[in-house]
Amino acid sequence: MSSIEGTTVPHPVHIHALSWMSAEQALSWHAVLAASLAHDLPGQPPPTPKQVHAQLTTAGLDSRRLFWLATEADGTVVGVAALRLFTRPGQEHLAELELHVHPEWRRRGVGSQLLAQVVFAARVEDRRSLITSVADIEPGTAFCAARSFRRVLTLRHLLLDLSEVDDSAADDNPAGYRLESWEGTVPDDLAGTFATAKNAMNDMPTGEMSYGEQRWDADRVRAMARVLADRGDTLLTVAALDGDVMAGFTEVVIRAGEEQLALQYDTVVVPEHRGHGLGLWLKAAMVRRLREDHPGIGAIETDNADDNTHMLAVNERLGFREHRRAHEYELDVSG
Repeated sequence: MSSIEGTTVPHPVHIHALSWMSAEQALSWHAVLAASLAHDLPGQPPPTPKQVHAQLTTAGLDSRRLFWLATEADGTVVGVAALRLFTRPGQEHLAELELHVHPEWRRRGVGSQLLAQVVFAARVEDRRSLITSVADIEPGTAFCAARSFRRVLTLRHLLLDLSEVDDSAADDNPAGYRLESWEGTVPDDLAGTFATAKNAMNDMPTGEMSYGEQRWDADRVRAMARVLADRGDTLLTVAALDGDVMAGFTEVVIRAGEEQLALQYDTVVVPEHRGHGLGLWLKAAMVRRLREDHPGIGAIETDNADDNTHMLAVNERLGFREHRRAHEYELDVSG
């Protein structure tokens, strides 16, 4: 819920709940998002209209989404909100909020009116907790503080300039391990052990957030790859294997139409294989693969919880540098 207003002065707008997202509405959504990012995070490239359309219209994994548009009298869209409802066992109590208000329409109550609709919908859907991510800047943090959101986690956003990375750690093959890599869906013979490794993500730091657990099996890891493929994104994975057992992996995604930036997705080393330098080895191997197969990509962006000291140390050793911070907030909507 980045890029929203602080003190509000009520102003009449129309709030429209959407049962589906048209191409025209997706363009309006992108316009609000791009204006918000340009105002609050100057220098950070916004997603393209194609990327936003794909995100809004592609079904998510084990979740469904509701959308709202705030419009002024002439139909101009001045604010947007989305509610992601998790449907997987272990997360059915949870919903995730995204909310943006055009900078020219802030402090007029647009964000408050959108939030009221979202909270009502979350209660109808029998959700207890609403989580959202907010950039570490005054408009969003003040909005959350004034509306009883609790700050539950701080994230450091890191950027790796691939032109400056020494990827020689990719040659430091830890004894007994070998690398495997693939694009898109995991090979069938690795799907089961990949799912087991994915489940090790449940011990990652989540602060005070009631995030619940995600349970992975072979079918679910394949389904996640299909979601990304349906968006037109490219999913790359590098894994470390100990015999037939996956000891760890790292993933990056190149969004459809992206020419410069890769996004870090999951990185995990299974607990019994920690302490052998697998994290740095895997990430350096991913850098090398990007250089060889996607030479136009010049940077990787990731985020780490502020208390995830081990992964922060691995990333900083490779060359990631912090470029901004964000916070996860949670709102109790059970009442």
